[in-house]
Amino acid sequence: MSANMKIVADSSSDVLRLEAVPYAAAPLKIMTEKREYVDNDALDVEKMVEDFRQSSEKSHTACPNVDDWLSAFGDAQYVFCVTITSGLSGSYNAACIAAQEYEDKNPDRKVFVIDSLSAGPELKLIIEKLEELIKEGKSFEEICDAIKEYQKHTGLLFMLESLKNLANNGRVSKIVASAAGILGIRVLGKASDKGELEQLVKSRGENRALPTLTELLGKLGYAGGKVRISHCCNENAANKLKALILEKFSKAQVEIYKARGLCSFYAEKGGLLVGFEKCPAR
Repeated sequence: MSANMKIVADSSSDVLRLEAVPYAAAPLKIMTEKREYVDNDALDVEKMVEDFRQSSEKSHTACPNVDDWLSAFGDAQYVFCVTITSGLSGSYNAACIAAQEYEDKNPDRKVFVIDSLSAGPELKLIIEKLEELIKEGKSFEEICDAIKEYQKHTGLLFMLESLKNLANNGRVSKIVASAAGILGIRVLGKASDKGELEQLVKSRGENRALPTLTELLGKLGYAGGKVRISHCCNENAANKLKALILEKFSKAQVEIYKARGLCSFYAEKGGLLVGFEKCPAR
């Protein structure tokens, strides 16, 4: 493994630690006028989800600041920094400022900031790829080039049961959010090429939505390879989706895990986020 390389990411990645490569996570915050939730390993995600479910307060998120990023960089010579999409957060901009400051103070060090144009499981895929390339002993420049290419072959889909927090956060209209909640509509969408939430389909009920989600994977270029499913208090649906994917794609490599704070805030109870590799992604 190449010496003194480090991966850092903001907490939208849902990755708290890595086994084989030095790693640090910079937490985002979820806030109302009365409360603040720090998206770190001490956060009780299920309690936070329930708090927001019962609240009608306006809410917003706050990205890691420059000092948070500098602290995450530590003293590594080569840093690979992965952020939530710049289309939804200032995390990428703050990381870029921190990277410039870090390099100015340490001319022998380099930081590569990666705008994921996504969130959650797609960041996890990027981090896994970075870890793989570092373990293979690739140079800093080789890894930068490889990740740029890899990003062309990853995607994110989502299934949302509730849009309440997105509405309270000003991301969608309250009328649209209310209709989804009352009618049992599941909203299916993707991260667009610009890193914005793009609605694709509305489906009545979860049992109809999951097969549709599986079909969308294929339409968007998935043909086998990695799938990472994060869920917000809905492991049952995640397992059903995994079974559907394995039935349709025999070479699928599917992993399921619980979403952390930031992703749970946006996905809300019942939501799924699905990161996947498009063909080819090697």
